[in-house]
Amino acid sequence: MSDVIATNQTILVVGGGISGVTAAIEAAECGKQVILVEKNPSLGGRVSQLYKYFPKLCFPSCGMEINLRRAKANRNLNILTMTEVSAVSGESGNYSVTLKTRPRYVNENCTACGECEKAVEAEFDSEYDYGMKKRKGAYLPFNMSYPQRYVIDPAMIGTPDADKAKDACKYGAIDLDMQESETTLTVGAIVWATGWQPYDADKIQPYGHDRFDNVISSVEFERMLDPFGPTGGKIERPSDGKEAKNVAFIQCAGSRDRNHLRHCSRICCMATLKQTTYLREKFGDDFKANVYYIDIRAIDRIDDFYQKVQEDENVTFTKSKVASITEDKDTGNPVLHGVDTEGYQRYSNPHDLVVLAVGMEPSVPKDAFPIDVTINDNGFIEADEANGGIFAAGCSSDALDVNRAVQSATASALRAIQVVNRVAGTEG
Repeated sequence: MSDVIATNQTILVVGGGISGVTAAIEAAECGKQVILVEKNPSLGGRVSQLYKYFPKLCFPSCGMEINLRRAKANRNLNILTMTEVSAVSGESGNYSVTLKTRPRYVNENCTACGECEKAVEAEFDSEYDYGMKKRKGAYLPFNMSYPQRYVIDPAMIGTPDADKAKDACKYGAIDLDMQESETTLTVGAIVWATGWQPYDADKIQPYGHDRFDNVISSVEFERMLDPFGPTGGKIERPSDGKEAKNVAFIQCAGSRDRNHLRHCSRICCMATLKQTTYLREKFGDDFKANVYYIDIRAIDRIDDFYQKVQEDENVTFTKSKVASITEDKDTGNPVLHGVDTEGYQRYSNPHDLVVLAVGMEPSVPKDAFPIDVTINDNGFIEADEANGGIFAAGCSSDALDVNRAVQSATASALRAIQVVNRVAGTEG
């Protein structure tokens, strides 16, 4: 990082998901010097893990490609992956920031040819696929990864596999002697865009995500549909690989619940409505979907989409907070137990597969921030004059869908620009 130059007129953006990339590009295209840091080996965040966007049902690769083109073309933007903020001090217009960069063990000579991946045997759980698939110890995070460079898993260092990877590289791109580096920079404003993480479905004990193979989360279901994902795009049961044509979707799984997340995550209804269309896409008329819900929170264009899904005779909506899930030992089917609150009828409904619509929580817990910021009861950063030159973008500020996250990022970029403009004396 020795070539990174920053001053109190530089904007630091923390997080390389859709919000962070948007904020960084918007500020850079306004002529500001921007440093974008991302802790993972690649930009993209949660959006890169989606099969399709809501409500147009287009693939996220489209929007990602546009943003990456903009980022690559802008000399005002400096991107640092595998980098985290370890310390922040100072005040608005003059922050001292310490960055730590973990070794990738692959330098810029990499052409992403994949020979190192072929050479190694060690496998690890794929973070990109939520552990539903294995990846090699030398890997490209996903097809559209940026930077388009391989990564050597640190657990490989010192093993024969690491040497195999190095020997397989014809371009001298693998450097097993790379070390963690640290640098301290001065910046004028900080945009915190560290995003969200799905609520841990294992904590919802009555639903058995940690016990029953055929109970999965909504984010796992999303990865299942990706042609490059854990099932090659097939909707199938983890227990036996059979097609899952009778699928239950449970809304508010761990959300709006005093024992878990108290807030509504706003995206869960949209995600489920979208995912019912995946079943029709794969199976035509040969499927059944049952959505168990407290209430469907759909307005504007979302309501239009909701109406279309309601018209699908293969999709049933059951107004109920599912009480518990058991497993039929003979079939492996999850069995949902509860009461239909519209007819007050008890049910015990078997399904091939259950998808839990898990909520969003901030990726960074309150006690992990390197500087004091105002955090609300749900863990999101609140707007506060005391935060000075630190602004939250996207799901660092609230549970938001992609559209609203991008709007939030643009707004935060503008606020950061105002701060560095005041430093430069170009704004009163």
